[in-house]
Amino acid sequence: MPSNLNILYEDNHIIAVNKTVSDLVQKDSTGDLSLDEKVKNYIREKYKKPGKAFLGVVHRIDRPVSGAVLFARTSKALTRLNKMFKEGSVSKTYWAIVKDRPPESSGTLLHYLVRDASKNKSFCFDNPKPSAKKAVLHYTLITQSDHYFLLEVDLETGRHHQIRCQLAHIGCPIKGDLKYGFPRSNENGGISLHARKVSFIHPVKKEALTITADPDMSDPLWSYFLNTINSDKGQGTRDK
Repeated sequence: MPSNLNILYEDNHIIAVNKTVSDLVQKDSTGDLSLDEKVKNYIREKYKKPGKAFLGVVHRIDRPVSGAVLFARTSKALTRLNKMFKEGSVSKTYWAIVKDRPPESSGTLLHYLVRDASKNKSFCFDNPKPSAKKAVLHYTLITQSDHYFLLEVDLETGRHHQIRCQLAHIGCPIKGDLKYGFPRSNENGGISLHARKVSFIHPVKKEALTITADPDMSDPLWSYFLNTINSDKGQGTRDK
């Protein structure tokens, strides 16, 4: 079985994987082996399935972003999860490391995004514009180090590069995100944005389910932040 897959949750209907920054969720023009193909190979080998294994891509996160990615293992689960994502009944929480402190310790950002497909980039505006899509997120400052701030972000809408674009617009570009104004790249080629949690009602079992993904603990900054949060929880406190 592929040794580089970090399986977060698995049953007969769905499977969730902790994606690395190098993984592409679904095949594109690069021809690189995609995460969905790796998961298909894993299912085929683990369950000794002949031929192609069914796997439905429910949602995607950008290639330089890490964290929880959910797939459907049956057509029934795929149809129901697609409907849930479209209706906004799936809760998605991200962690973002930024260089500059946001204006407030917590808040809601409402902007209007225009996507430029030729540049693979979105542009953020304070007021409605033709072809712009409304983008809403909620953020909370969780903790900080000597030089960086860790934000928890809950998405209300799911737009192209939404978190990256909106945080950059308020003067808080994500660490390593050259496309949106951070001055230096990260050593691993990714950006410091991590899909921390996805919460939803199981499409078949109808039970509440929250899938949580830890960031890359080989990264000293992610390791510091996660250890700080866990330490604060152990003491019954959490630095806001």
